[in-house]
Amino acid sequence: MSKRALITGITGQDGSYLAKSLLGKGYKVFGGHRGSTSQKHWRLDEMGITEDIEFVKLDLMDQKSISRAIENTEPDEVYNLAAQFIGTLSFEQPELATLVDGLGVLKLLESIRQVNQSIKFYQASTSDLYGKAQEAPQSEQTKFFPRSPYAVAKLYAHHITINYREAYNMFACCGILFNHESPMRGEIYVTRKITKGIALWLREGKPIVLGNLEAQRDWGHAEDFVEGMQLILNSDQPQEYVLATGKTNTVKQFVDKTLTYLSIPGYWKGDECFDKRNNKLIVTTDKAYLRSAEVNLLVGDSTKIKTELGWNHKYDIDSLIADMVEADLRRYSKKAIKSTN
Repeated sequence: MSKRALITGITGQDGSYLAKSLLGKGYKVFGGHRGSTSQKHWRLDEMGITEDIEFVKLDLMDQKSISRAIENTEPDEVYNLAAQFIGTLSFEQPELATLVDGLGVLKLLESIRQVNQSIKFYQASTSDLYGKAQEAPQSEQTKFFPRSPYAVAKLYAHHITINYREAYNMFACCGILFNHESPMRGEIYVTRKITKGIALWLREGKPIVLGNLEAQRDWGHAEDFVEGMQLILNSDQPQEYVLATGKTNTVKQFVDKTLTYLSIPGYWKGDECFDKRNNKLIVTTDKAYLRSAEVNLLVGDSTKIKTELGWNHKYDIDSLIADMVEADLRRYSKKAIKSTN
């Protein structure tokens, strides 16, 4: 009998890659959603898996909705990948971010405890928990220092997951995921702003507008990270693991590598990048895109999951950029420009 998995946030980047991976392993996959998801299916549609997923109504702010979804789907595994806001956006509606990203996890855990305590639960924690990190690289032992309402809510979710595991002997675990990108990344993220922006610049000549060019991130590929999630949830003992590449690049370096991949000779003059061939502006900056509380250096130490579970990443920064650029060139070589948030 095939295993059954319920995924919250299934229409997002991680949810879509995870669904594809689980389907490939013979799982019956259920996707939780609050209402109509037809406008957000683009990732699943692009992967060709929409029709293979059974969608169920699930609202993380509604305990009865969660319990009903779990009762109806009878999952062996629950992956909570849903998030209301990311980073700086959570400052706009901090209460909603707290309700969904924090208390929503409590409601999920409580529903699992009441319906079927043997269900395995995976919580998507984030490197934003480290925030103003006191050491680098960051491991499972590094102290947390969240810098946004989103990160604070995710910290509560992280600890309540551990609390339920210890209090009720549940198989509940967290993956602390550092930045992971892909062609399925939303356009609000700087990596997609760059790769989509370059595709449109090639077609229309409109420069890309960015924020902090010196911000450093440990960027991996979502495809690698969802494999790590499954290893964590299917390990012998529920624990917390960091998923990261262990290498950082600045936003400016990401731009440079993207231009290099496309054989575009760029040069920087202050915070602006130009095409050497014709001095055409490629990248400029705007203070409006700076975070309210900027996080400058996050780099992960994933020694534990590599040693204990055998995980490793297949993509490096260059192959990640190549994958993203090629996807955006295919999408935006057409006349119509569609949003992929």
